[in-house]
Amino acid sequence: MTEQPRSVEEPRIRPEKEPLPRDIKVMLAAAFLIALGFGLVAPVLPQFATTFDVGATAAAVIVSIFAFMRLVFAPAGGSLIGRFGERNVYVSGLLIVAVSTAACAFAQNYWQLLIFRGLGGAGSVMFTVAAMGLLIRLAPPERRGRVSGAYASAFLIGSVLGPVVGGLLAGFGLRVPFLAYAAALLVAALVVRTMLTGEGTSAQNASPAPPMTLKEAVTDSAYRAAVFSSFGNGWVTFGVRMATIPLFAVAALHSRPETAAWALAVFAVGNATALTFSGRLADAWGRKPLLIPGLIITGLATGVIGWTTDLPAFFAASAVAGFGSGLLGPAQQAAVADVIGRGRSGGKVLAVFQMAADTGAIIGPVVAGILADRFGYGLAFAVTGGVLLLTAVGWLLAREPLKAKVTGNSGLLEC
Repeated sequence: MTEQPRSVEEPRIRPEKEPLPRDIKVMLAAAFLIALGFGLVAPVLPQFATTFDVGATAAAVIVSIFAFMRLVFAPAGGSLIGRFGERNVYVSGLLIVAVSTAACAFAQNYWQLLIFRGLGGAGSVMFTVAAMGLLIRLAPPERRGRVSGAYASAFLIGSVLGPVVGGLLAGFGLRVPFLAYAAALLVAALVVRTMLTGEGTSAQNASPAPPMTLKEAVTDSAYRAAVFSSFGNGWVTFGVRMATIPLFAVAALHSRPETAAWALAVFAVGNATALTFSGRLADAWGRKPLLIPGLIITGLATGVIGWTTDLPAFFAASAVAGFGSGLLGPAQQAAVADVIGRGRSGGKVLAVFQMAADTGAIIGPVVAGILADRFGYGLAFAVTGGVLLLTAVGWLLAREPLKAKVTGNSGLLEC
């Protein structure tokens, strides 16, 4: 293939110390508030469900209904973005989750709690997909990796602080964290509605490009690889890590339940360490040089977890897995942004990308649980890690999205 001129949409990298745009900082503040609020509720939700005289399985359904509704409602969320715009859908999603979460605090029985929590999942996928769309439209193309890393860091800090604050609030009653989460979401919605200017988005262009269709996106090898790795990351990082690792810590290592919390904490430390530089390197080196090692490191470390026999090894493997996840996260999101391009919206494209992660998060714990029951945790975690290694192969065969050339105004990227 003959070399073509680089698109003006993909300028070379600006100085690293150049401050992020104001609108990006608004998005970071909202992300922190959302993650902080979610962390308030997550530790007490199963316990709150059991107060309605249900068992552990029914309590687990309260947790899974949220992810299930995210998955089911994702296509509709993508369509809403195309019709009403990212900011309107983002704020509407936050308000839906705020109202449904506040309603959870006043639920009088199990079924009311189930319905309210499910409605929250629908609102959650609305603001999640809309946030990705906003970041794509607001982030300078040469700093997409840095912006994705900063956004992930804001979420990480909020999610780490949330359970601590939530545990303190739970002392005043299990319903209080739900009200606090609702308040945090209302503040986040207010921040985005009043402080987000939208400067630099395609809305201000004289001739904005048409939205990218899913049919266009799937012809791009980078998008196909991103969807595949999103599925694997959802399986491992958002599924098995949250559902199966706590069981392994208690059943296989014969540890106290709080050991799982420490494992999640060291994962977060490893993740935060990588996020301090991975976004910048993804902008400087390209997406694949961060994505492929990140997938391999996280996959291998996760595979090792099931064979650990003592706490130091367990914690070390968890930290390495977190480090690998921090490498791949910003590069993966930036790669999808490269595919869509700053001058276009892509609600359905982003919805499918998010659906892949949610699907993995639902399937992963089920498969790992079945394997653990029948063959032991060693095989369960080996298969889990193998899923991410397969997605690394997918990226080996895909193009490098950062170095792609753009043809005309279509936004389609040449292989």
